[in-house]
Amino acid sequence: MIIKRILNTLFLFATLFSFSQQNLYTSFSIPDNLKQNANAVVRDDVTSIVLESSQSMLVTEKRIVTVLNKEGNDAVNAYLHYDKNVNIKTLEVLVYDNFGKVIKKIKEKDFRDVSAVDGGTLYSDSRVKYLEYTPIKYPYTIEFNSEYETNNTAFINSFFPVTEYFLSVENSSYTLSFPEELTIRKKEKNIEGYKISVDLTSTKIHYSIKNVSGIKPEDYSPNFSDIVPKVMFASKQFSLKGVNSEVENWNEFGTWMYHDLIKSTHDLSEGTIIKIQELVKNEPDNIAKAKKIYQYVQDKVRYISVQVGIGGWQPFNASEVDRLGYGDCKGLTNYTMALLNAVGIESNYSVVFAGDSQRSLEKDFAAMQGNHVILNIPNNDEDIWLECTSQKLPFGFIGDFTDDRDVLVITPEGGKIQHTKKYIPEESLQTIKGICDISNDGSIKAMVNVNSKGIQYDNKYWLETETERDLDVYYKRRWKYINNMSINSMSIENDKNTIELIENINFQAVNYTKKVGERMLVNLNVLNRNTHIPDRYRSRKLPLKINRGFKDVDEVEINLPPDYNIESLPKGQSLETDFGSYTTEISVIDNSKIKYKRTFIINDGEFPKEDYAAFRTFYKQVSKLDNAKVALIKK
Repeated sequence: MIIKRILNTLFLFATLFSFSQQNLYTSFSIPDNLKQNANAVVRDDVTSIVLESSQSMLVTEKRIVTVLNKEGNDAVNAYLHYDKNVNIKTLEVLVYDNFGKVIKKIKEKDFRDVSAVDGGTLYSDSRVKYLEYTPIKYPYTIEFNSEYETNNTAFINSFFPVTEYFLSVENSSYTLSFPEELTIRKKEKNIEGYKISVDLTSTKIHYSIKNVSGIKPEDYSPNFSDIVPKVMFASKQFSLKGVNSEVENWNEFGTWMYHDLIKSTHDLSEGTIIKIQELVKNEPDNIAKAKKIYQYVQDKVRYISVQVGIGGWQPFNASEVDRLGYGDCKGLTNYTMALLNAVGIESNYSVVFAGDSQRSLEKDFAAMQGNHVILNIPNNDEDIWLECTSQKLPFGFIGDFTDDRDVLVITPEGGKIQHTKKYIPEESLQTIKGICDISNDGSIKAMVNVNSKGIQYDNKYWLETETERDLDVYYKRRWKYINNMSINSMSIENDKNTIELIENINFQAVNYTKKVGERMLVNLNVLNRNTHIPDRYRSRKLPLKINRGFKDVDEVEINLPPDYNIESLPKGQSLETDFGSYTTEISVIDNSKIKYKRTFIINDGEFPKEDYAAFRTFYKQVSKLDNAKVALIKK
């Protein structure tokens, strides 16, 4: 009787376990709270990493994702990057319909297998296998199983359960096993407030998380990586491409990178060295020489996009880039560095997280981080930063791709965390000067000069190479509040020495003003009206972050129609907030001319979520004041 009872209990547990597992493959079993703000739900994600030694690692993952709609397809993440150092043991996908029935099985041979890089044989070893699947209907569920082994132990995957917005997580777990002789370091980020279980022993680290609702993006919020839970790992002892190393801090990390990955690649031919030395021999100083070499690189080579970590961490030899005329960020930066070195100019290979979100490297956790490489030239108190992948950016200008963030600068003496150039609002300056003529019939003619610097230059420098037709479309969109606009002339000057973009535009438009009987209403802000009002959130969840500030200064003369006099004139206005300021000055030169001055400043910074409403109100006030009108009456 006891044996029968035990068997019945075991059978019950097995049935419940089977039923529980089956429930992972149908959307019916997803808790309601996980369907909110979700395009997809991670039902179960089990990652197991076994560091067998400092020279061998086995990575296994089983990931079950229910996709609720077409916007959730990207959350499947069924792909695997590989090269000759990665041995794929398992790669397969099972597709389930909404009732949990298998409708498709995809084996490794059925995955798309393509080069991770287009256009360059240097990176032919970098490949990716990915799932190419078009669903018949939604919801559906994907089970992705992968297992691979590698001798590159420098890269240990993080515990990163929430990988994007609108993604909920039902269960996610991570286990890292390792021998006692290895020293594992870890860093936890943003784990407060989440249901996370942690189990630590001398040879195993285990994290798991449950029931994480999807996060809805909000304008002006911090980086995604700064709001979701993540645990990073690194082994003090590791191997990369057969080279054994030990690293605990950024100084040691930089020493390893320079001496093991970079130093040996500076193999320019004697002919190239002589050519570069001859190129700069008449330049007066090192900065002038560096400018000449930067222009030489921009004219000679083309960029191939290969993200750091896909194409490896070691740059290709400078001689190869010199011979072939192309390279990725690592190759082009290293090539520029080698050319500068050939004429005795110090420069440093620097690793960064690139992108306009201003993501920084973790300054207190030395590990494989970053997705891009730039070049640092020490220059007293203000270092020069070079974006070596661009054929258009001026010397010493990096823009919003790599500005204002912590990066790793690698020197022969070691690595150090430094901060890239931050463009304060006064540096990101747009100055507009204009003369506008209003006719008796309400039409307008305008002559406009726009000078842009800093990040405002970065937003526009590409205009220099646009066609006249595309520019016509661009300016009509830029001044979208002016109907029936015709562009009469336009010229663009990109001054790379002063790093300024100068635009001169002449346009006209009919029916600019509003006529009511004997009166005419004229909007004073002809050339730079704020039409942006941040989105409203009834219950703001995330802090307010303004990544970059700017300053606009406008000065416009408005010649009034000859048959009208000024009846009433709006007063100048002034607003002052923590987020920025706004002032206008309106003065009558004579009865036929008005001068309109406007200064609008936005400050960068981080603020609590409770301040968002006031920030939005400030923008609404600016938009309202930008629509101030002068009333004219017929003589």
